Amino acid sequence: MKVPTFDDVMAARERLEGRIVRTPMLRSPVLDAALGAAVLVKPEPLQRTGSFKLRGATNRIAQMSEAERKGGVVTFSSGNHGQACAAAGKMFGAPVVVVMPTDAPTIKVESTKRWGAEIVHYNREKDDREAIGRKLCAERGATLVPPFDDADVIAGQGTAALELIADAKEAGLKLDALFVCTGGGGLLAGSALAVEGTGKGAAVIAVEPVGHDDHARSFAQKARVRNEPGGSTLCDALLAPMPGELTFRVNMGRVHGAAVVPDSDVLRAMRFAFDHLKLVAEPGGAVALAAALYGNVSLKDAVVGVIVSGGNVDPAVFQRALAA
Repeated sequence: MKVPTFDDVMAARERLEGRIVRTPMLRSPVLDAALGAAVLVKPEPLQRTGSFKLRGATNRIAQMSEAERKGGVVTFSSGNHGQACAAAGKMFGAPVVVVMPTDAPTIKVESTKRWGAEIVHYNREKDDREAIGRKLCAERGATLVPPFDDADVIAGQGTAALELIADAKEAGLKLDALFVCTGGGGLLAGSALAVEGTGKGAAVIAVEPVGHDDHARSFAQKARVRNEPGGSTLCDALLAPMPGELTFRVNMGRVHGAAVVPDSDVLRAMRFAFDHLKLVAEPGGAVALAAALYGNVSLKDAVVGVIVSGGNVDPAVFQRALAA
């Protein structure tokens, strides 16, 4: 299994230029005042497909041969990576099949279809999505592009943090901490490589929803542990059952800590992003902001990076956030 490096993140940045949106760095005086810190927000809801996932999917599919692209792409995703593969597949002329849970948000299902992907549904509680994906690849001669446990996907995701570090430097700032929304750990791994490679020394913090804190527990035990089935599905983008084998290998020793946030704080953070950043964030995309705003760690006088990782939220869920 190829292990990604900082050089891979740098190569991904060059490969993605002109193919994705270079999202801006956002500031808010209200957010700075709330934390007593300089807070630098990376708004990936402004990315094409509405999340950071386009970075990794595009970096992976861009490196496939013409024959591989003709054979097509298979992936499994609750929505954001599926949309990203569908968009990247369309960009490079590769048909895409997405294995999606039956309870995936409607907005993600419909968006994935609009990019031209075929959807195969599975039961999140009973079925093995990876086994379904492998079976489809064998039947169709397709290439599996996993949502996080892939070196090229990880390298692509790392470009978000790389851009934020560069924008901070241009503003005369150096990150002290970077809060990262964490599901399977791909964005976290790419961010950790970006921070390590730039020599900036920021503390990289994994952020997870309550009940899905597999990274926090895995870091504590120095081994991958699995989440118990069930629990809240509000943060649908972050419900990977356990850290990836490759992502955990990258993250262990590079990530400085983990924070766990309740659904109530996630909804409040979504409302805060809407009110003060004019940004629509989905629950899984807002957990890093929730940890920065409502966590129990003092960030006074620090320079804090926050990746808001996605904005594909169903209207009914967003209404809950606006009422929070």
